[in-house]
Amino acid sequence: MPLEEIMTAARILGIAILAGAIVSVSGCDDDDDDRYEEYRIACVARINELRATESLPPLDRWGSGESCADDEAEIDAESGVAHSAFNQCEESAQNECPGWGSLDDIIDGCLQMMWDEGPGEPYSEHGHYINMSNTSYSEVSCGFFVTETGAVWAVQNFR
Repeated sequence: MPLEEIMTAARILGIAILAGAIVSVSGCDDDDDDRYEEYRIACVARINELRATESLPPLDRWGSGESCADDEAEIDAESGVAHSAFNQCEESAQNECPGWGSLDDIIDGCLQMMWDEGPGEPYSEHGHYINMSNTSYSEVSCGFFVTETGAVWAVQNFR
């Protein structure tokens, strides 16, 4: 196994151990350790930081939708098609970060990239921003899946 793959696997394992050690918060399944807990918190916080730059109200964390969002991210990763599982969680809108390099890249890179699309028309060029800034939504659920090769797929479901 090449050194790069070993290092990637070690980072993923380290993140999983760290995230699994964090106690679950309200709205999540308290019976299971959530290896993505740290990133779910960071995802919602980052979206709300971006919304605050335009004086938009914060979104609540949709904790009960996280497991389903994880499933959507996994389905999309396995199919290689972003949004292929859209609406399986009864969300109103979805943003997706397909095949990113790390969980940190999702929070630091992908969410910012989607926010930077906006505002404007047509929807096809600004849709991620529109979803993130929409005042009709009150909750967001962040789901994650890490492939065997270390690629990270993440969905943000809005309702």
